[in-house]
Amino acid sequence: MQTPTPIAAAPHRIDPGLQPAYVQLKVASLETQIAFCQQALGLQLHSQNDHSAALGAGGPDLLRLTQIPNARRYQGVTGLYHFAILYPNRRELARAVVRLFTLRWPNSPTDHILTKTTYIEDPEGNTIELYCESPEDGIFAVENGEFIARRTDGSPSDGREPLDLDALFAELGDHYTPEGFVPPETRIGHFHLHVADLEATRHYYHDLLGFDDMGIGQRYRMGMVSAGGYHHHIGFNTWQGQNAPPSPPDAVGLDHLAFRFSSAQGWQNFQARLEEAQIPYEKTDNGLQLQDPSQNTLLFQPPA
Repeated sequence: MQTPTPIAAAPHRIDPGLQPAYVQLKVASLETQIAFCQQALGLQLHSQNDHSAALGAGGPDLLRLTQIPNARRYQGVTGLYHFAILYPNRRELARAVVRLFTLRWPNSPTDHILTKTTYIEDPEGNTIELYCESPEDGIFAVENGEFIARRTDGSPSDGREPLDLDALFAELGDHYTPEGFVPPETRIGHFHLHVADLEATRHYYHDLLGFDDMGIGQRYRMGMVSAGGYHHHIGFNTWQGQNAPPSPPDAVGLDHLAFRFSSAQGWQNFQARLEEAQIPYEKTDNGLQLQDPSQNTLLFQPPA
C-alpha cells in the first residue's frame, strides 16, 4: 500500500487530526436543494427554517444551506470548485452511484487510483465529488511538479480513467438497496477551491496556517495541502483565471468552509500561531473566521 508524502511539512504544523467539518452554501432555492440532497445524495435533514437548512449523516452537519435573494451563478470568479463526500468503503460508493443511475442524474465515475469517485452537479451548478479511499490500488500525487498516478504493480495511469463499474457494483452482492440514508460514518473528505494565484494560496495555507504542502502541478494549474499526512484536505486551482476576482455577495456557491480541531492543544497552538504571524481573523460564536488571499472564507472550530 502506497501513500503520498508531503512535498514539504509545514514549519508550524497544524493539528494533524484536523478534519473538514462542513460546507455552507448560498443557494437560490432552499426547497430544491434540500430535495436534491435527500433524494440524490441520501443525506438526512437535520434542521430547517424559512431561509436555511442543515443536512448530514445523522451526526454533525456536513452541509448547511442558506437561501439568499436574487442569487445567481458567476463565471470567472474564485470560490468553491467542489466539496467531497467521503464514504467508508466501496460498497457505499456503489450504493451512491446506483442511486444516481436510478434517478438518471448525470455523473462521471472516475478512477483516481488512490480513490474511486464520481462527480455530479447539484441543481444550481455546485460540483460535488462522491468518493471512497482505495490506497491499496496505488498512488495519485505530485512528483517533480507533475501529477502522477501509479498502480501498485508499477504501471502508470493518468489518474482520470473511467471507473470500472462492474467491479464497483460487485461490492453490492445480491441484497442491497440504493434507497435510504448514507451511513453514519460518511463525512466531508476534502474541499477544492477556485483561487486567484497558486503560489499565494500555497504560502497562506502552508507557510502561515500550517498545512503540509502536497504539491503544485504547474501545468495542470492546481495544488493541494493537507493535515496529518492525508492526500489533500484542500485542493486549489486557477481554472477560473489567474487573478480571478472574488465571488460577488449575490453569487450562489460558497459561503464558508469549516474545519474542526481534534485536540485542545492543537486549537491553542493554532490561535497562538495566528497571533504570532499576525494573520487577520475574526472571533465568532462558532469559531475563528479567516479569509484566504482569494477571499474564500474559512471557519476553524475548537474540538467538540
